[in-house]
Amino acid sequence: MQNSGANVPDSSPGSTLDDGLARGPEPDPKYLVKTVARAAEVLEVLAAGGPGAGLSVTEVAQRAGVSKSAAFGLLQTLRHYGLVADEGEGMNRRYRLGMALARLGDRAQAQISLRDVARPLLVELTAATGMASRVAIPQEGQAVIIDQVDTRSGLRLDLRMGARELPHCTGIGKALLAAMPEPQARELVARTGLPRRTSRTITDEATLFQHLADVRATGYALDDEEDADGIFCIGSVVRDHRGDCAGAISITGLKLDLPGWRFRELGLQVRDVADHISRSLGFGAPAGA
Repeated sequence: MQNSGANVPDSSPGSTLDDGLARGPEPDPKYLVKTVARAAEVLEVLAAGGPGAGLSVTEVAQRAGVSKSAAFGLLQTLRHYGLVADEGEGMNRRYRLGMALARLGDRAQAQISLRDVARPLLVELTAATGMASRVAIPQEGQAVIIDQVDTRSGLRLDLRMGARELPHCTGIGKALLAAMPEPQARELVARTGLPRRTSRTITDEATLFQHLADVRATGYALDDEEDADGIFCIGSVVRDHRGDCAGAISITGLKLDLPGWRFRELGLQVRDVADHISRSLGFGAPAGA
């Protein structure tokens, strides 16, 4: 089959493609199709235009770095499939994103499973840290575990699927609690209380909310023997394409004599994996994409 897209040029100056949706590993250039790449760039240009009257074909051509005739052909083709819409006539015609993109976006989200997206990354996280990892979703204010990856060592912690984690004293629970608007978080704490699980459990509301501010600043939550003696847990929130909390991931292990710097190192690893999952769910994509 003839390949019309070999040697696809880099995006031109002023193009929005490089700043748009996160892309996967670079494909073999011989499989890239130039026309499809340019069509994708036109969609990114329209998405970056924001709400309003849309863009003229001249503006699209300039921002995408293509000729006016090429831009017009791309826009008309995308319009045929509902990916672009237009209004006006002649020199006053303006183009914007088409509603077919909303339908495709809804379909894409329906096909995404947090568990399926997270699973391979949790396997990597467990291999890198040597600790059990889990993913949970928020349900009635608590973290419900929907998947976990155990270590290959003989050590097995009592981590059960479907278990509900308390919001104030577990790493994964605190990550979810910190992601809530504060009034909602305070309402949840008032409802669930702050039961003491160990001598290290935070049972004072003011102290807890100060701690949650630190969680938001660092991007991860540490349960330092607050739920069970000798056990620590580090959790980080996962967000969906709307920026809403979709769930959280965590690692769990024996505290032993781990130094303080190791907890920060592990926390950053968990946060990075959570960020990766969030991007896979569409978080951080430009508006309208």
